Amino acid sequence: MQSYYAQVQEQLLDQGLLRSDAGGPDAPFDDQRLASTFLQIALYNEYTRRGGQTLQLQSQATLRRWEAPIRIALRFGSSVPPAQKASDRDMIASYVQRLSGLTGLPMTLETTNPNVLIAIVAEDERRALEPVLRQSMPALTASDRRTILDLPKSTYCLAVAQSEGDDSIYTSALVVIRAEHPDLLRLSYIHEELAQAMGLPNDSPQARPSIFNDDEEFALLTRQDELMLRMLYNPALRPGMTLEQARPIAVRLAKQLMNGSP
Repeated sequence: MQSYYAQVQEQLLDQGLLRSDAGGPDAPFDDQRLASTFLQIALYNEYTRRGGQTLQLQSQATLRRWEAPIRIALRFGSSVPPAQKASDRDMIASYVQRLSGLTGLPMTLETTNPNVLIAIVAEDERRALEPVLRQSMPALTASDRRTILDLPKSTYCLAVAQSEGDDSIYTSALVVIRAEHPDLLRLSYIHEELAQAMGLPNDSPQARPSIFNDDEEFALLTRQDELMLRMLYNPALRPGMTLEQARPIAVRLAKQLMNGSP
C-alpha cells in the first residue's frame, strides 16, 4: 500500500498537480465565482443516502455547520512511526488553529470528551475500528460502518459529519486518513477532509483554485477555500438555510470579502 500511494503521489506531481500555493495568477476568481463556488460546495451533498445505502450522487442540501466548540482527538495506528506521529500531530494542531481563526469557532486538540475523531491508520488497523465507530458515532448504520471499514484502494480518505436527527448543526465527525500515504498526500487529505467536516461537504470540477475539486490540482487549503469557510461561519448565514435562502446572502458576503471587508 505504501508503494502504491507513493506512486500515486509521484504521478500527480509529475503532472504538475498537488500544488502547495494558495492559487496564483493562473487561477483567478472574482466575487461572482466565489459566491457560486460556495453555494455549490456548501449547499450540495457529494453523496446521497437511498434505501439505507450511501451513493456517490450529488443532491441539494441545507446549510450545515458546527455551533459548539470542536474538540478533536487523534488516533494513530500502531504501525505509524513515532516521528510521523509527532510531525502529523504538530501539523494538525497548526491547521486546527488556522481553521479556528477562519471560522471563529473554538477548536482544540484534546482527548477528553472529543466530538471529532481523526484516525490515521493503515489498512488492517482501519478494519479494526468498528468498536470505535460504534462508540464515537452511534448514529452510523451498519452500511455506513462497512463503507468505512472496507474502503477500496481508490478511496484515499474519508470524512463523515453528523447532526442529531434532521438538524443541520453538526455534533460529531470522523476523519479517516490512510497512514500509508506519503507526507504531501497525507497532508493534502487532512486539509481537505477536516475542512469538509466543517460544513463544506461537496466537490465540484468548477471549484478553482480549491481543494474541493477531485482533479487534485491543489493539495492545500487555498485563498478561495479560506474565504468560503469565512462565509460559512458568518452570522448572516444560519444552519438549515436552503439554497435559495442562502444565495443572496452568499452573493453579498462574497462581494464584501473580495473588497476587503470583514
